[in-house]
Amino acid sequence: MPAKRETRQSLLDTARRIVLAKGYAAVGINEVLAEAGVPKGSFYHYFDSKDAFGEALMKSYFDDYFAAMDGIVAHTEKSSAEHLMRYWQYFYDTQVKDDCQGGCLVVKLGAEIADLSEAMRVTTKAGTAAIVDRLERMIVDGIADGSVSVDDSPRATAEALYDLWLGASMIAKIHSSPGQLDRAMAVTRRVLHV
Repeated sequence: MPAKRETRQSLLDTARRIVLAKGYAAVGINEVLAEAGVPKGSFYHYFDSKDAFGEALMKSYFDDYFAAMDGIVAHTEKSSAEHLMRYWQYFYDTQVKDDCQGGCLVVKLGAEIADLSEAMRVTTKAGTAAIVDRLERMIVDGIADGSVSVDDSPRATAEALYDLWLGASMIAKIHSSPGQLDRAMAVTRRVLHV
């Protein structure tokens, strides 16, 4: 079974790279199989449908994203304000890649999959809620350790900041410039009082 799991993950990793460049609807299964070096016709050995594949793609993306977020918080010698700002710097660095075309599947696919696949929409909704949950915990911890203060509730602040950064990422893609991300960073510092 490990070989099957490895091949399945290879397909997901390959698809992520291709989908980030082209979008979900523009990517064919055969393109992913060929790029991953997996024989044609074996796709359904790993996934029940393209919809199940898309759902697995988003779950895999969020698992990696959560691991990155959790790794930032794992530095216990840092204050919660430092954790938060390291996270936003991570977000920034991810989004300025490739002339601001970024590496975030939520930014790349959010509107597309909301209309295309209910399973992918639900997975993305759950994933983004879990990101906000982690941000809220960091803010609560920052209030507790005195490194952060906010004018609204921690939850409302986490939601507003995440929404701000998603929007800034889309505008950065449109302009091929990090200006909006720079403004998002400045607003984030003001909102968190850091």
